Amino acid sequence: MEYFVHPTAVVDDGCDIRDNVKIWHFCHIMPDCVIGDGCNIGQNCVIFPKVVLGRNVKLQNNVSVYTGVTCDDDVFLGPSCVFTNVINPRSAVNRRGQYSRTHVGRGATIGANATIVCGHDIGEYAFIGAGAVVTKNVLPYSLVTGNPARHTGWMSQHGHKLAFKDGLARCPESGWEYKLEEGRVVLIG
Repeated sequence: MEYFVHPTAVVDDGCDIRDNVKIWHFCHIMPDCVIGDGCNIGQNCVIFPKVVLGRNVKLQNNVSVYTGVTCDDDVFLGPSCVFTNVINPRSAVNRRGQYSRTHVGRGATIGANATIVCGHDIGEYAFIGAGAVVTKNVLPYSLVTGNPARHTGWMSQHGHKLAFKDGLARCPESGWEYKLEEGRVVLIG
C-alpha cells in the first residue's frame, strides 16, 4: 500500500491503511483500524482501535474518533468535532468493551466543534452544524443545528440548503432535483 505518514505521527501495528492516505502531524492511529483509500487525516487527530473509515473521509485538525465509530465513504469531519463511545463514563468504573456504536452515512458532514453522543446514526448526506450536540439519530439529508441538535432543514448532496416548494427542490450547484415525501428526502435526478 502507498500512503504518507508524517514523521511526528504514530501508526500502531495492525492497522489496515489503504492507498493515497495522508496522515499529518502529531496523529495517533491505534491498532486494528481500517483507513480507506484517499483519506486525509489532519494534524493532531486520534483514531482509536477498530474504527473504520471508508474511502475519501476527511478529518480536519483535532478530531478524535473513538472505538465504535464507522464512517462510510466521503464523510467530512470538521475541526475539533468529537464522538463519544460510552453513554455513562466514570473514571472509577471500567467500561472498556461497553462501547456504543455510531455510524456516519455516506457523504455526511459534521461541523466544527460538534459533539456526537454515542449510539446514534447519522444518515447519508446529513449536515451537522458547527457546535451542534447530536443526542438522537439524524435522518439522511437532514440539517441539524443547536444544543441539543434539532432538525432545521434539508441539504443537497452538494451541501446546499434545499428550499422545497410543492414537495420539490433543486440544488443550486448541481441542478439535481429532490422530492420530500413522508418526512424524508429522495434524490430524483
